[in-house]
Amino acid sequence: MLSRYLSLVGRRSAAQYRPQRLPAKFDNVIVAMSSGVDSSVAAALFAEEFPNTRGVYMQNWSESQSLDDPGKEPCYEKDWKDVNRVAKHLSIPVEKVNFEQDYWIDVFEPMLRGYNEGSTPNPDIGCNKFVKFGKLREWLNEKHGTDNYWLVTGHYARVMQEIKGKELFRLLRGIYRPKDQSYYLSQINSTALSSLLLPIGHLTKPEVRDLAKYADLPTAGKPDSQGICFVNNSQHGKFKNFLKHYLPSSPGNIITFDPQSGAKTQWGKHDGMWSYTIGQKIGISMPQGDPNYQGPWFVSEKLKDTNEIVIVRGRDNAALYKDTIRIENFASLSPKEDTINALRDISALTLQFRSLQVPVQINSCTLNSSAENLDITINVASKQRAMAPGQSCCLYVGDRVIGSGPISHVNNND
Repeated sequence: MLSRYLSLVGRRSAAQYRPQRLPAKFDNVIVAMSSGVDSSVAAALFAEEFPNTRGVYMQNWSESQSLDDPGKEPCYEKDWKDVNRVAKHLSIPVEKVNFEQDYWIDVFEPMLRGYNEGSTPNPDIGCNKFVKFGKLREWLNEKHGTDNYWLVTGHYARVMQEIKGKELFRLLRGIYRPKDQSYYLSQINSTALSSLLLPIGHLTKPEVRDLAKYADLPTAGKPDSQGICFVNNSQHGKFKNFLKHYLPSSPGNIITFDPQSGAKTQWGKHDGMWSYTIGQKIGISMPQGDPNYQGPWFVSEKLKDTNEIVIVRGRDNAALYKDTIRIENFASLSPKEDTINALRDISALTLQFRSLQVPVQINSCTLNSSAENLDITINVASKQRAMAPGQSCCLYVGDRVIGSGPISHVNNND
């Protein structure tokens, strides 16, 4: 299995980086298994050749798993069964650890606060930062000794070591762009990189599926998971209903706003700032007989002081497009001086404020650095649709992740 994998990735080493690393034969190899085909293949790659390979399954969420269907089996129970089937097939031990309390405090509650304040947080980034590469590493350090192990996950990203200079470990995009997950890993602690293996990031999804069939894994035909971990279906209607269970109703007006006259017109009500996100299509009754109101309407702004949501007509309305953002508390994956140097040379610098979007070219970058924080103001080369406070903005040089941080302000540099 491992030799088959190496034959696939051997020709894919980037020129400035060392080839994909492997542990020594008797090193401790811990595979974070989620029950999906990607982490199952990651486990299979090491199980046969490395005798100290074992799996770990994190139960991070069980609260009201089936709020809309109380009789349905919770996802974590089905996933744990699948993990055990894979571990048995590979003849490796697997252990379940419960980090629900940590997830609730460090990921879920901050997400709720963000939505309640009208921003657009990303809990998957927080989960990777605080739980999968935070609490899990603390637990493994206590169990195996600090960094006395390799941590393997099934993410579509790469960790590679530079050949020249400081020979730093870098986080890179996965080679298969349709599944690249480097955005979601952009705020993990940089100290994790030296002992982290991301073998799936060197493969395409079809190759992962082929390896799963080759190894006859029980999860070979399992569909990819969709949405964030605590909502099985990530469509907005489902997620909005989910949030209703945790956030208070704070009704306000849905309005249109005439920037020339300053006049506001009310068209409906919302349940709270969390009800809609910037750029989202809104289902609201408008006078379709009037040409000025025909067609779909979208959320363009949230007025926190008055608890109003502003809507505009048309998906490509100019009000939905902005060109300047401020990132506060930027989390760097490199030494701070190295990051500052990278940000000063914008020729190869791009950003993403959503996963899998086309990288956005940068027009200018202004740094406000202190001993504790790195705040950045960025003007992009072309206006972008639906940039919103709370989103994580990830910066790249080529395929290398510089780091990311939450967007605090969005405007136009007109």
